[in-house]
Amino acid sequence: MATMSGKTIEVINTDAEGRLVLADALGYANKLGAKHMVDVATLTGSIVIALGNIYTGAFSNNQELMDRVIAAGAEGGELIWQMPMHDGYKEQIKSEVADVKNIGGRSAGSITAAQLLAEFTGDTPWVHLDIAGTSMSEKERGYLVKGATGVPVRTLVNLVLSLAK
Repeated sequence: MATMSGKTIEVINTDAEGRLVLADALGYANKLGAKHMVDVATLTGSIVIALGNIYTGAFSNNQELMDRVIAAGAEGGELIWQMPMHDGYKEQIKSEVADVKNIGGRSAGSITAAQLLAEFTGDTPWVHLDIAGTSMSEKERGYLVKGATGVPVRTLVNLVLSLAK
């Protein structure tokens, strides 16, 4: 499939369709000249395997923005864990018929999903928050009620306030 940016994505798994929409949204925001980009999605079940339902997984192309997001989360009581974005993971999303594939297989699934998204961010500082494990809670925990948690609203509010200073 062709994206708004002109890059092509080989669709290996049709259940991984959300990242295709997100890729276009990131590409569009980048084209409009965004200074920072933070996207939030219940992107992968593999982040739940890696981190459970306590920490939100975070991926970035910019350490300074990542540090600000983690600090904003800590201030709001939302735990965020930085995941690796080593170039070696890009190998898993290489395609023989398109620029990239929409999945990189079972191994490191949350990382390869983030690597796909990173293809559409350009040089714009970007953080992806995978809230698949933290968006819902099966029981009350701290300030969280059972059900939808609202994660990462507190983080985003704190981040915007810190960027506005």
